[in-house]
Amino acid sequence: MKITSAAGVALALAAVSASVTLTAPVASAAPAHGHAHASSQRIPFTSATVTAGADGSYRIVWNAPGVRKVVVRAGGHVVARGGSRGDVTVRGLAAADRQWFDLVPERGGSLHLADRLIKLDGTVNFRDAGGYRTQDGHWVKMGEIYRSDALDKLTAADLRKLGRLGIHAVYDLRMESERTAAPDRVPSGATYTVADVLAGSPTFTAMPTTEAEAVKMMVDGEKYMVSGDSARAAYTAVYTGVADKDGVLYHCTAGKDRTGWSSAALLTALGVPRSTVTADYLASNTYRAAANEAALAAMPPAQAAVYKPLLDVRAEYLNSGFDEVTTKYGDFGTYLKDGLGISGRELRELKSELLVG
Repeated sequence: MKITSAAGVALALAAVSASVTLTAPVASAAPAHGHAHASSQRIPFTSATVTAGADGSYRIVWNAPGVRKVVVRAGGHVVARGGSRGDVTVRGLAAADRQWFDLVPERGGSLHLADRLIKLDGTVNFRDAGGYRTQDGHWVKMGEIYRSDALDKLTAADLRKLGRLGIHAVYDLRMESERTAAPDRVPSGATYTVADVLAGSPTFTAMPTTEAEAVKMMVDGEKYMVSGDSARAAYTAVYTGVADKDGVLYHCTAGKDRTGWSSAALLTALGVPRSTVTADYLASNTYRAAANEAALAAMPPAQAAVYKPLLDVRAEYLNSGFDEVTTKYGDFGTYLKDGLGISGRELRELKSELLVG
């Protein structure tokens, strides 16, 4: 495989990623889902995970200090019980598009959990963007916001599944060359909006020739995602959609850089700790591991060494975005207000829509 431009990088990566299936890593904790499950009660869980096993089992782990009893329900039935700390494996559940679990404590608000990965034939990095605890003890709803890699390889079955999961709006963060070469496939009835993050950016105009140049390209690209005119317009459009609609999906080609900053900024705005935001960002390395290995194996070793930094997500990249926020705006609140045009009232409304507990 010979890659001669940054656009070629993105398209080659998309072609590889669509042909590889990954096993889901551990999911992060998730909040009550939807209006029926949302609770204004304080949620006592400080952590919770659901991990889907290859054999159809689900491992559920939680920590709820001060709570003596927790009941786990699935499909309206009790499937497990435990105390303030729990680690249970549930088997024998009927097949479902996405298996949800309710963790119900003896007091306080419950959590509605699912494995983070949405398993599709045509993607490897399609996952729930919510499901995290904020610094003040609220939780970002799951089942409301999704992030993904390219959608051009979605099958008819994938599209039907996304329709059943309630994907109502798709925001395409890719460049025109990417969109032309690999047009999105979107669920029936979903709106489609182009939110081109890198339009006009000088960063991705030529392929780097050394590993150091590749790292610099990724760092500079992350900075542009914060302060570039097209990037600010794109993310403003995405967050306006998140505030106005349920079932919002944003994606790029690999679902890790442009999509990664979209989630990082959104979660930060909602009050999720920086360490959690970073962990969510770095999770793309796990979900994309097989696709990345396949891409590198198809290249000569010297080219693979240059290309690897473009496939990775690294804390260094994300940190450069947050550093750019500080450099250009002073603090994150000013970035939201002056960079993205999100007022204090709009931020409060966004939190009201997306946070529970």
